[in-house]
Amino acid sequence: MTSQQLPLALRWPRRQRFEHFHPVGNAAAVEALRAASVSADAPWVFLSGSLGSGRTHLLIATCQAAIDAGRTVQYLPLSALRGSRAEAIRGLAGSDVLAIDDLEAVAGDADAEHALFDTFNSYRAEGCTLLFAASGPPVSLGIALPDLRSRLGSLTQLTLKPLDDAERRHVLREHARGRGIELDDTVLDWLFSHHARDLGALLDLLDTLDRATLAAQRRVTVPFLRNLLKAM
Repeated sequence: MTSQQLPLALRWPRRQRFEHFHPVGNAAAVEALRAASVSADAPWVFLSGSLGSGRTHLLIATCQAAIDAGRTVQYLPLSALRGSRAEAIRGLAGSDVLAIDDLEAVAGDADAEHALFDTFNSYRAEGCTLLFAASGPPVSLGIALPDLRSRLGSLTQLTLKPLDDAERRHVLREHARGRGIELDDTVLDWLFSHHARDLGALLDLLDTLDRATLAAQRRVTVPFLRNLLKAM
């Protein structure tokens, strides 16, 4: 079994599910991907968004929802591959749902672009579901193969709106309260000045903070948080 075929629950945090995605400004994307997860008749989706916008979260959530619906799933993060991307793409046939992440990684790679074009056509012919995510829309990625650009451009195009700082603070505070941790404004001000602001990184830190506060039996203060980040 390849790493791309491992059960999703073994490889990603459980919070990468639809119920843990905060759809402020992105309800249409969530609705379209929920539909694609359960029905081969739903439109294929091309999801674009900047780093930290949640595009990987939503692809993985779609895959898990498809598994829950009894469909077979494969997920391919192109930027994480080592070796031939064309070979990896050609090796991922035969699932009900294929989610391809970081599509920009194949731009300019002729073999990979042709492999993706062939995969697109085979999935369409077989009545399966193919989903894409990238840093931008198809026309912005530098894909050289005209027929592939045309295929990608024909999909339902959805651009994710990242949460702003106020929304991230609210989400982080609510997640913390759910664990019995209070994050006051002073702590959040310091955190947002000294740590990555994308929600995934903040929630990863909250996991560590939860364990550290339990071990130390201390509330979260700026000195406590500063020492924790130094230790990390």
